Amino acid sequence: MNYILFAPEILLTVLALAVVLMGLLTSDRSKNMLGYISAAGLAASVVYILGTKGGGSFFYNTMVIDPLSQIFKLIFVIVSLLAVIASIKYFENNHNQDEYYALILLATVGMMVVASAKDLVSLFVGFELASMSTYVLAGFEKKNPQSLEAAMKYFIIGSLSSALMLFGMSYVYGITGSTKLQEILGYFQMNTATSLDIVAMMFLIAGFGFKMALVPFHMWAPDTYEGSPSVVSALLAAGSKKMGFVAAFRVLILALVAIRLDLQTTFAVLAIITMTYGNVVAISQRSIKRMLAYSSIAQAGYISLAFVAATQMSVAGGILLALGHALMKAGAFIAVAVVGYMVLSEKKDAKNLDDIGNFSGLGKRAPITAFSLLIFFLALAGIPPSAGFVGKFVLFYSVTIEALRMASTWLLVVVIIAILNSALSIYYYARVIRYMYVLPPNGGKIKEPTAYVVALLLAVVGTIGIGVYPEPFINMAMNAASVLGVI
Repeated sequence: MNYILFAPEILLTVLALAVVLMGLLTSDRSKNMLGYISAAGLAASVVYILGTKGGGSFFYNTMVIDPLSQIFKLIFVIVSLLAVIASIKYFENNHNQDEYYALILLATVGMMVVASAKDLVSLFVGFELASMSTYVLAGFEKKNPQSLEAAMKYFIIGSLSSALMLFGMSYVYGITGSTKLQEILGYFQMNTATSLDIVAMMFLIAGFGFKMALVPFHMWAPDTYEGSPSVVSALLAAGSKKMGFVAAFRVLILALVAIRLDLQTTFAVLAIITMTYGNVVAISQRSIKRMLAYSSIAQAGYISLAFVAATQMSVAGGILLALGHALMKAGAFIAVAVVGYMVLSEKKDAKNLDDIGNFSGLGKRAPITAFSLLIFFLALAGIPPSAGFVGKFVLFYSVTIEALRMASTWLLVVVIIAILNSALSIYYYARVIRYMYVLPPNGGKIKEPTAYVVALLLAVVGTIGIGVYPEPFINMAMNAASVLGVI
């Protein structure tokens, strides 16, 4: 077996252990280098994933290397890389940097295991490795009550979602006698759906729904994103959340084909409620992190349309939007971190660092940050040329084509609601843009830290790059969707 295909996971696991060891052997001042070492390991993983040829099943058919796993691994590693680069400044001179970077690396490994999982047991192990690491990261600012509250809420809700998901998996095992997705697929192809199959599906949707932050399983997201350190919020919203989608693609589309009709109806309702609720509530938020949280919930509703049509093009559109959303959302939270740095540099005991009032005149005070945030907001709203536009276009177009093919009025209604929601989101993004470029600044210009600028510009290049030259990314997404056997 060619285990070298798992080189990124092996590298990041070894690097996480090495970072902890180096933290024990170096002084607090020298720990700043750990961020650069972690970033180098993640960058090497990105290069390796992009250059990987071939694939196959490993570890008794419980893990797989295929186009679907590789594109989601790319998402996870890129988001972690952006978060680590920004963290070099955010956690500068923090004596717990070794634990912090090790946790990010291990969380990334857990996400990558989920992307490659072809067995319910390995899927659950990957989820728990990533979840345990991110629970700690959410509460990493131990002297900040909001951070501790965020971690506690995230832990309680995350544990509940894991229990529901595991209960659904136990039902699937009881029905099929196997935990391997390919054998589960074979069972459902040979047998008609029963009420017990529906029960298993509902528990799995609930478990994955918590991970994806679909309404009504979203309640943890706003408080967790607001209370966590901004760079950790970037990892959670842009990376960790995508675990639920890749798992749902594998389990719900590949393995539960026999009850796909029920799956489509369920996700149509969830998608409409999620995107509408997320956008409507985002309008009233003064906290930019909470606004981004509700925006992220709405984006999860859009991506869920991939399950409604359940075609190769719709799944490809969902994957493409997930990739673009990862870049846009990570960049947006990093920009919020820059504003927090700006406010604290003027007043050490300042509160509500992400209040919209702190963004007044940001275009003059921190021009690179403001321009980057402008790009991310326009992309999230689906304005071309951007990754957000390409992802939404492919996704909405594919669902429309399927609706016309099936002569399905309700499917057309779902698409129209999604388009109207996307238009609605422009309002609250435009409000922040107005604060940045129209209202007068609250202070003088600041020197934007290099680490933040590098992370922001990388995210901007990716966001615009996908919009300007989408063809290779569309091809990657189509290849990934073909793995699931959808037409």
